[in-house]
Amino acid sequence: MQFKQRFIWPALLLACASIAAQAQTLRVGLAEDPDALDPTLARTFVGRVVFSALCDKLLDIDEKLNVVPQLATSWEWSADSKSLTMKLRQGVTFHDGEKFDAAAVKFNIERHKTMAGSNRRGELAPVASVDVVDPSTVRLNLSVPFAPLLSQLTDRAGMMVSPKAAQAAGEKFGANPVCSGPFRFVERVAQDRMVFERYANYWNKAAIGFDKIIYTPIPDATVRLANLRSGQLDFIERVAPSDMEKIQAEKKLKFSRITEIGYQGITINVGKSDKAKQNPLGRDARVREAFELSLDRQGLAQVVMDNEATVGNQWVAPNNQYYAKNVPVPKRDVARARALLKEAGVTNPSFTLVTPTTSDAQRLALVVQAMARDAGFDVKIQSTEFATSLNMADKGDFEAYALAWSGRPDPDGNLFSFDACKQPLNYAGYCTAETDALLNQSRTLRDPAQRKKVFEQIAAQVLKERPIIYLYHRNWLWAYNPKLTGVRNVPDGLLRLTGLKMAP
Repeated sequence: MQFKQRFIWPALLLACASIAAQAQTLRVGLAEDPDALDPTLARTFVGRVVFSALCDKLLDIDEKLNVVPQLATSWEWSADSKSLTMKLRQGVTFHDGEKFDAAAVKFNIERHKTMAGSNRRGELAPVASVDVVDPSTVRLNLSVPFAPLLSQLTDRAGMMVSPKAAQAAGEKFGANPVCSGPFRFVERVAQDRMVFERYANYWNKAAIGFDKIIYTPIPDATVRLANLRSGQLDFIERVAPSDMEKIQAEKKLKFSRITEIGYQGITINVGKSDKAKQNPLGRDARVREAFELSLDRQGLAQVVMDNEATVGNQWVAPNNQYYAKNVPVPKRDVARARALLKEAGVTNPSFTLVTPTTSDAQRLALVVQAMARDAGFDVKIQSTEFATSLNMADKGDFEAYALAWSGRPDPDGNLFSFDACKQPLNYAGYCTAETDALLNQSRTLRDPAQRKKVFEQIAAQVLKERPIIYLYHRNWLWAYNPKLTGVRNVPDGLLRLTGLKMAP
């Protein structure tokens, strides 16, 4: 497998460094190339990293997952929890000079809900209508109480794009996005770079310390790190866990370690397309259980992640308040796995595992392949560029898919869109009326104790069917230029650009 090498040799490096210093350019190395730069259509974690420069949200989260203001300065629930009134920041404009106000919020929420191909539809399903109370006040009316709403508005469902630009561009908006974030879009060369320039009229411009930011996708973690060490990059996300010990010992770079709110899992096609019926893994829950029992999660975390992960079997980590203790992490049991395959009448089941081309995904696939072989499974590996793999998952063009989900502050964001019937991220094609009823019930409850009881019922059902086999929860690993200050360790793994500066 070959990766594009991006390395500037020393003679050229001095000139580039001089230019970068004058222009105050921040250069960020990404593990993949994002999909569409349209918050309504976007699906990738790496896209969210880029959106931090481009699109402000109504709300944000802090290091402790508390919801904090961004474009909305305050909010209040109605007594029956069926409407949310938000006060908006005044004096904000989009990159095309258009004014941000309540009418723009109404447009964006409705666009998220109705645009063809929207991946925000499920996140905002309970929002029945949006009222413009006055230019700086908006009210979201709900069909039922919806506990995760504030959390949803801290992500792409809360991102605001220019109504004028979005209406003019239609489905092509992502090719030239116009938002209200600290940087405006300049150009994008697929698989090569994305360039953004500082927006002069940004409402919080005093907190922005760079004139330009360039994101460069480099799938190979070793190459990303080499470019950081050479000075060609200032910051890299998703450092290879195997490199962390050396980085710490060298003490030449700064680094951050943040436990993610998402998970690494293997999604199984159980009903998304005909491929669910064409392999025993998709046809029979006993075969899926056997596959899970063939895997040693602690071994995976050790070999794949160099122990930079917490093992788990659910959409939230075992230390999360909503973890369902009634369904604990199963231990590896090859003998039981073989017995289940015999019970199912399946001999040496074979299936293809689609995996992104990132370094950690490749290692995961190889270790899973070796472990599953002990129980009699023949796992073939299909390595695919990340955005392409998502398209395959969306079409059901897979049997099993190694998908790392970046996570959401509320567990609903890790669960509902993946397991509720006909939701945009339900790549497995899993659908039962009983699970749907419980999922919808969990969304109406704001009391944590009551919600946890419902999550336990969901876990008892979903984890028995195994549309997704959850493996572990990774650490976000960053490395960066020691002169870069103001880096905040927020568990969603996104680099916030406000407050970042490069010391002389």
